[in-house]
Amino acid sequence: MRKRPGLGGLFIIGGEEDKKDERIILRMLAKQVGKGGKLVVATVASESPRVLFNEYEACLRGLGMRHVHHLSIDERADAQLESKLNVLRDADAVFFTGGDQLKITSQIGDTPIYTRVRQIFDSGGLIAGTSAGASVMTETMMVSGDGDQSHRIGSMLRLAPGFGLLPGVIVDQHFAERGRIGRLLGAIAQNPRILGIGLDEDAAILVRRGRFQVVGSGAVYVIDGGNVTFSNINEAKPEEPLCIYGLRMHVLNQSDTFDLKKRQPLYHPAEEIEEVLGIDTEED
Repeated sequence: MRKRPGLGGLFIIGGEEDKKDERIILRMLAKQVGKGGKLVVATVASESPRVLFNEYEACLRGLGMRHVHHLSIDERADAQLESKLNVLRDADAVFFTGGDQLKITSQIGDTPIYTRVRQIFDSGGLIAGTSAGASVMTETMMVSGDGDQSHRIGSMLRLAPGFGLLPGVIVDQHFAERGRIGRLLGAIAQNPRILGIGLDEDAAILVRRGRFQVVGSGAVYVIDGGNVTFSNINEAKPEEPLCIYGLRMHVLNQSDTFDLKKRQPLYHPAEEIEEVLGIDTEED
């Protein structure tokens, strides 16, 4: 991948990306890095890091990638080791796998490993993440909360600081599959300035230059609280459901784009991404 300072990209995936069939999301990851580029798969969030890395390595090498390396951090002290930092040397991209997002931030936050990840991004590299690895990309990340019902004022919605690579946004993953619209609305109600993005499984957004494009078979939900006129977040009893007026919601599919500054979506035929990836869209 040809890196250009100040033009780093993010590839944020909702989890459960297809690894067996068309593998559109992983094909896009491989294309962004390039066959000769170096990708580091960081399994910091996982309880089974070696198994997970082996799965991704086999898939990505099968897509033509030649340089796929493993970064495993078992405890915070590991993030201080020169041997771990060397894994990131000359890396063009870093891919954070799923698991527990708090493990990622607590293990590598404010360490030489995080500093190097930030340097890769700032120098024009790509930082990718799926599931838990998606949540850590933003200033504020979703940690936990009731995900299968309407948000109630007294429900436990846990937020924590993320990497801050995508400011002004909060991301939730496994969105439709786990019914997480309630908790994303709860986060938006707490601070309507923040744009909420919900990613279905096998859905991703490729973020560059203040806009993103959707990749994958799932949908992407964008919740804009900029014109909210009222919510009961500070007034209702703990057991009452949230009410909030004036929200806008967009649902985007593959190839659609979204301008993060103007907060405007733009439709594109889904086949555009397949053409970019060289996938034959014609039926047999």
